[in-house]
Amino acid sequence: MGRQQPPVVRTWGGKRAGAGRPPRGPRPSEPHKARPALSQDHPVHVTLRVLERVGRLRRLDVWRALRRAVIRVLERDGFRIVHLSIEDRQVHLICEADDERALASGLQAFQISAAKQINAAVRARTGRPARGQVFADRYQRETLTTPLQCRDALAYVLNHWRTRRGAATRRGAALDRFATGWRWDGWSELPPSIRDVPETDLVPVALPTCWLLTTGWRRHGLVSPWERPGAPAPRR
Repeated sequence: MGRQQPPVVRTWGGKRAGAGRPPRGPRPSEPHKARPALSQDHPVHVTLRVLERVGRLRRLDVWRALRRAVIRVLERDGFRIVHLSIEDRQVHLICEADDERALASGLQAFQISAAKQINAAVRARTGRPARGQVFADRYQRETLTTPLQCRDALAYVLNHWRTRRGAATRRGAALDRFATGWRWDGWSELPPSIRDVPETDLVPVALPTCWLLTTGWRRHGLVSPWERPGAPAPRR
């Protein structure tokens, strides 16, 4: 009777170190993991990170480029950009979407249009070639499910510049020119130095439709123009 052979141990298949598509650029993008189903009643705070080669975003030509990209997606069914602001390396959006598919396709359309417009702005300013990818592979997302979450997200997106140092953050400064708060009705007061802004500097974002963004967040108090994100906010 023959001797039983030991089982063959296969060494391929399954999760492996270094498997998958390599990251583009020195920083890895957001982990690719399953997200919970999105309800049309819950807005989303999205953070888009740009690649290092794009440079600083807080420039007027980049802001106007993003304005054109927002206009391109303004009439999309089931997807709405309600607020937008830019930091040096990031774009912040507060969006509404009917479902996961509408959010994904709407953000894809916005990023494609924004990349084309930003590359064109960089070429016009520097005279150097600028084309191809602008945003990192994946975006960061927070689904807003409570009135307090919504209020905090609105204050963060529209007042994040107040966390920066310099003359622009002094109490007497106007609202951030690189955010969509100029015609927002959620301020607790108007800053004393507010003034008319050229139409080319205003981003025509969509009006919110879900309860959390129209009414619910106001239960925790309007947002002060002087409020610094991360500082204690009024609670009710």
